Amino acid sequence: MKIVLLGPPGAGKGTQAKSISAKYSIPHISTGDIFRKNISENTPLGIEAKSYMDAGKLVPDEVTINMVKDRLVQDDCKNGYLLDGFPRTVEQAEALQEFLSARGEKLDTALLIDVQKEFILERMTGRRVCPSCGASYHIKFNTTKIPGKCDLCGADVIQRKDDTEETVKERLDVYESQTQPLINFYKDKDMLSVVDGTQEINQVFESICKLLEGVI
Repeated sequence: MKIVLLGPPGAGKGTQAKSISAKYSIPHISTGDIFRKNISENTPLGIEAKSYMDAGKLVPDEVTINMVKDRLVQDDCKNGYLLDGFPRTVEQAEALQEFLSARGEKLDTALLIDVQKEFILERMTGRRVCPSCGASYHIKFNTTKIPGKCDLCGADVIQRKDDTEETVKERLDVYESQTQPLINFYKDKDMLSVVDGTQEINQVFESICKLLEGVI
C-alpha cells in the first residue's frame, strides 16, 4: 500500500500516521526524517541540501525528490509506505508519479485529513504545555485542575510561540496556498480520499481504515 498523507497543521497527521504504519506494517516516511538522516550521514544529497539550508535558501525540488527516491527503493518499502510531507507541490507530485510509473508501480491514494480552519485555530491556540515536565493541556478540551498550573508538577503552563493565533493563521495560509493545488491534482486523477479530521482520534482512524480498505 502506497499512500500520500495530506492535511493542515494541527490535523493530527502524526498520530494517524503512526497508527496507519502499525496496522498495515508500512514505514512512515517524513521528509524531515529523510533530510536529517542524509545530513547526519553526510551523504552527497545531504551535503548538497545542507549547503542551501546554511545559506538560508530553500532546498531545490530536485534535491528533495532525489532524497525521497533513494528512500523509496530501500528494502522496508517493498510492501508500501506512508509519505508525510512529500509531495508539497504539484511538481513534486508529478515527479513521484513518473518515478512510480517507471518502476511499474502506482500510488494507491492521497489521503486528506480534512479539518476546517476555525477548528484548527481553536485546537492549536488553546494548547498549553508545562515547560518544566512537558505535560500538555488544552484550555477547553483538557484543562488543568488548578487554572494555569500543571497537574503533575505545579509549574505555570505556557502557550508556545508556535500556537499563538497569528502564527497559526500564517501557517494555515501557507498550507492553503501550497497544498490546495496538490489536493486538486489528486482529485482530478481520482486518487483523493478524504476523512473528517474533526472526529475523535479513534473515529478518525476507523474512518481512515474504511477508506483504505476501499482502495486496496
